[in-house]
Amino acid sequence: MKTTFAKSRAFVAPFLAAVAASGAVVAFSTGADGSPRPPLAWRFCAQGPDDTTGKALDKAGARCAELTVPLDHSRPGGRTIKLALSRIAATDRAHRIGALVLNNGGPGQSTLEMPLETRAAMKGLAARYDIIGLDPRFVGRSTPLDCGWPVGMWLRSPGATRAGFDRQVAVQRDLAERCAKRYADVLPYVNTRDTARDIDLVRRALGERRISFLGVSYGGYLGAVYTQMFPGRTDRVVLDSAGDPGKWGARAMRGTEDEAERALRGWAAWAAKRHGTYGLGTTPARVLATADSIVKAAGRRPLRVGSYRVDDQLVPYILYVGSGDDRPEARAGFSATVRTLNQAAHGRPAAPGPELAGMLAFTLTSAGSPLASPAAAITCGDRAVSGDPAAYWNDIQRSRARHPLFGPLKNNLWPCAFWPVKPREPITRVANGTPALIVSATGDTATTYKGARAMHRALTGSRLITLRGVTGHGIYGEYGNACVEAEVNAYLATGDLPAADQTCRP
Repeated sequence: MKTTFAKSRAFVAPFLAAVAASGAVVAFSTGADGSPRPPLAWRFCAQGPDDTTGKALDKAGARCAELTVPLDHSRPGGRTIKLALSRIAATDRAHRIGALVLNNGGPGQSTLEMPLETRAAMKGLAARYDIIGLDPRFVGRSTPLDCGWPVGMWLRSPGATRAGFDRQVAVQRDLAERCAKRYADVLPYVNTRDTARDIDLVRRALGERRISFLGVSYGGYLGAVYTQMFPGRTDRVVLDSAGDPGKWGARAMRGTEDEAERALRGWAAWAAKRHGTYGLGTTPARVLATADSIVKAAGRRPLRVGSYRVDDQLVPYILYVGSGDDRPEARAGFSATVRTLNQAAHGRPAAPGPELAGMLAFTLTSAGSPLASPAAAITCGDRAVSGDPAAYWNDIQRSRARHPLFGPLKNNLWPCAFWPVKPREPITRVANGTPALIVSATGDTATTYKGARAMHRALTGSRLITLRGVTGHGIYGEYGNACVEAEVNAYLATGDLPAADQTCRP
């Protein structure tokens, strides 16, 4: 997931750059649109010897700042929170286009470091933009929210039995209650619409009449919401791997089972050709049978993988996430993961490699709580869902016949079913003519190509770049497709959308 903003003030830019580089406060009484705006003090980013993110930003010449914003935007004089920003300033000030604000998606994923990879993708064009990383409210360094969960990601399959589902109900209810105990007074203000309001305050603080925006995954949805709430305040908008804005919420994964199954079959074909390396099967069907046998073994008894126990509620999630990227290095890493799980399923010693160990630590321990907590709070704060476990169980059971592996996973309940607060506002209906460039791979399993086309229809002034024949999520600056990067960079350079939708290939 990711985001960007652009436009303006070349005349005073050299003076501002010199003052900002000194670390001093740049304070004006009004922004470029005449409205009051708070000052930003740009300083070094590293917050200590162990701050690898801050050190990487400092090494690249970035500087960081904090912006104070209202917790409740309807009460601007009330309680406040801090937002963390990073900036790699434009070096070609004479041809500066503006500020490009980013969002890395999630929701709940930090964006502070994203200017580094975005600058690399933009190549020489990066010199003409101030590239802004903004951790959204309650994410990363922006007044972080952590519910103190004993596990990380809440997304699980219910397993094969009603007893397994009932255990999931208890777990998800407990997660929601933990957030309520810590943040009852804050949760009403953790949502996408308040994040969009924050972005507009960032625009004012930067002194820009309009900003450009680059958002990935959930960041694409956030960017679309911003265009709906603040029309006319964007210049160039890129929505990468953006889903259907009408389906955003805790049940958005329903209906994406076909894409997940196609991706798993694609991986199985790749792994079958490398049976000598991974030992998972000599044909795609045999590889899929191996995956199915792992799920069944985990259902009989949790698999021992290093110090972790992996059950049939987690294995489908691992298979879903791991098969969603068709790049060779991703295929190799995922195949090694499945090989390890297969060893455990046969009762052999199974030590997780770095990739699997990281996933298990994130999903099964409190290490994932700082990311999973705001992700749930934002999702649950945007759209209310049913709190009746029986409704979810009925959906799960209906999905099993056609999608036995991924149907239960995609229809299971989340903490949102028991969230302690209801959304303060209706979900945003995105429908406007803002010019935007939408990027999507046809095999995206997270925010599907169907969803990208729905976003294209909702933003009537948009163009769609289709990366055909690819399984991937997060394309620009990540997947490494030269055609996509050339199209996006041409738009960011000129502000002119393609005359028609475009198709790129691997």
